[in-house]
Amino acid sequence: MLDGCTPWPQEAARQYRARGYWQGITLDEMLRRSARRRPDALAIVDGARSATYAQLAERVDRLAANLADLELRSRERVVFQLGNSIEFVYAFFALMRIGVIPVMALPGQRLAEIRRFAQHAQAVAYLIPDDVNGFDYRALARAVQAEAPSVRLTIAAGGGGKGVVGLDPLLSASPSEATLARLRAAPACDPDDVALMILSGGTTGLPKLIPRIHDDYVYNCKQSGAVAGFGPDTVYLALLPMAHNYSLASPGILAALAHGGRVVVAPDARAETVFPLIEKEAVTVVCGGVPLAANWLASDWPERCDLSSLRVYMNGGARLLPELRRRIEARFGCTYVESYGTGEGLLNQTRLDDPDEIRFGSSGRPVSEADEIRVIDTNGNDVPDGCAGELVARGPYTFRGYYTAPEATAAAFTPDGFYRMGDVVRRIDGYLYVEGRIKDLINRGGEKVSSEEVEGHLVAHPSVRNACVVAMPDPVYGERACAFVIPRDGATLDIESMKAFLIAQGIAKFKLPERLELVDSFPLSPAGKILRRELRATIAAKLEAELGEAASAGSAPSAEKQRHE
Repeated sequence: MLDGCTPWPQEAARQYRARGYWQGITLDEMLRRSARRRPDALAIVDGARSATYAQLAERVDRLAANLADLELRSRERVVFQLGNSIEFVYAFFALMRIGVIPVMALPGQRLAEIRRFAQHAQAVAYLIPDDVNGFDYRALARAVQAEAPSVRLTIAAGGGGKGVVGLDPLLSASPSEATLARLRAAPACDPDDVALMILSGGTTGLPKLIPRIHDDYVYNCKQSGAVAGFGPDTVYLALLPMAHNYSLASPGILAALAHGGRVVVAPDARAETVFPLIEKEAVTVVCGGVPLAANWLASDWPERCDLSSLRVYMNGGARLLPELRRRIEARFGCTYVESYGTGEGLLNQTRLDDPDEIRFGSSGRPVSEADEIRVIDTNGNDVPDGCAGELVARGPYTFRGYYTAPEATAAAFTPDGFYRMGDVVRRIDGYLYVEGRIKDLINRGGEKVSSEEVEGHLVAHPSVRNACVVAMPDPVYGERACAFVIPRDGATLDIESMKAFLIAQGIAKFKLPERLELVDSFPLSPAGKILRRELRATIAAKLEAELGEAASAGSAPSAEKQRHE
């Protein structure tokens, strides 16, 4: 096991292998088995570019050998920030082939996050997109290398340049025969080695790193895909960031490839892009989130396209309201699946044959019979079915500890090794009904925003005396961030200057507060703690009043509502 990672208990690992949950293969071998079964079948389509399974395996081999010749070695870590593309798949599996561990960063993350990942993981390389919406990732890479001296190599999608290795030349160059022979002679890693590191939701500042081993992640993607009905005829539309655990493997692109299906990469998630693509590529599975569902249901594109191929719409990241679930089935002509889980492990899904009241009301049940879940009270005692409590879990794909974070690991687990999900749920007949989170974490359409992290940046502003960031209700994203700020005496602040300051700190755009409330003081408890629940109630009441005023006036709410897109 990689230093800094918590090993699986030997007895638990033995049982998972004996019962067939762990197959003793790597993610690389999982792909190769699909390639041997279906060499001529299309594996991935990205616009005009595509690859059969045989071509995918060959290109992965070539890229892996060329990466190895750049002296990337097994168990080294790289920050992996490629965007959705066919190159993402090539590069991900090439790293699996040589045993290098990607830290799965998101395209929207900036210096504050990437620097932290590189330093914490002692990353030796940084993989970046060429250009996304005009953002200069090469400049970001230079800033990261200046502050994380372990990063010796930057690899960019597309061509190379000064101090940057291009991914395209690595994919086209003939690899060293000696390196190819070495890679073919023996696996670069074992099934119980760390395969990749996923980002946590970041409940206490910047995200923590979640090590996932090959054994557990192979089972994760195969089992969640099986529950969702994946098979060789699956055509999976990839439209959310592939680096997310949900889009990557829960079930995601890896489940589609594990089951011999096809991945179609969407260039964006707009209705006018997605629905024609469903028709053109005969897509069978779409995995979206709350904002997408709301936007698509407000569009006329579903009626303008042939959606007869679509079998499953899955929602993940945040709970979708029952009425919207019903409308999805009615308008898209498919079966709705609700997915609830975490990058740390436990996955729950509704089943394709569940009755309406389960599909439209619950958050599903565990995907594996080996998942152990409990709902406990504040003393750690199990509560009766139907009663609310904290969800804790362990099983063959739920991790055992964060990377080099012993204090966070200790806080995240019960004494008997159950992972604390951080959610309040009710369990009824085996199904879970999520009621809310224990920790204060803003869930913006599936993107988790840590109040503490944003507050830490805000209080560095010269005009800010104190700040408290809370969730405010939103009909599209479920929640957005509202910043309550006490300004310094004589100082002033507006939302645009606040955003500009935070962006300059290197914060991801989705974490920016979307409303600013200037106040003289915060409500405090007798112990002197800020009463966040009162601030949440205050902003919810203000929003409701504004909507009422707008309705009376016969107009939309004022643009003053301080949003960014």
